[in-house]
Amino acid sequence: MAFKELDLTEGRSTGIPKILRVMQTNGFPQPRFESDDERSSFLICLPAHAGFAGEAVPEVTPEVTPEVTPEVGRLLAVFQGEMGRAELMKALGLKDEKHFREHYLQTAIGQGVIEMTIPDKPRSRLQKYRLTGKGKAWLRGLHE
Repeated sequence: MAFKELDLTEGRSTGIPKILRVMQTNGFPQPRFESDDERSSFLICLPAHAGFAGEAVPEVTPEVTPEVTPEVGRLLAVFQGEMGRAELMKALGLKDEKHFREHYLQTAIGQGVIEMTIPDKPRSRLQKYRLTGKGKAWLRGLHE
């Protein structure tokens, strides 16, 4: 229930895969899991990330073209600068807002290929979205 309250899971038994996915997407070290002998409880040890300790995170590898879902690939292909939700849905020919939000927007944000222009106010009527460096790298990889 703690993971649900922290918005790390939608329900029971879905938090661990989401934690692993988010940590990998954001370049965090993988967590360590510890359990008691009876396996009645477990502890997740989240290693420190250099970027949160106030230190610069060293660039260790060149930018790699990210893997994206087919829906996210379609979304990235229609981007023209900063675009709002309605503009993106129209460009994709979609009408179902929930499907668009879950399978396109949230997935793309989670994969780090798009970002909100007003991240502090995700529900703002003025909210727009733009490609990140990863999103632009994916598009470049498509055309090379």
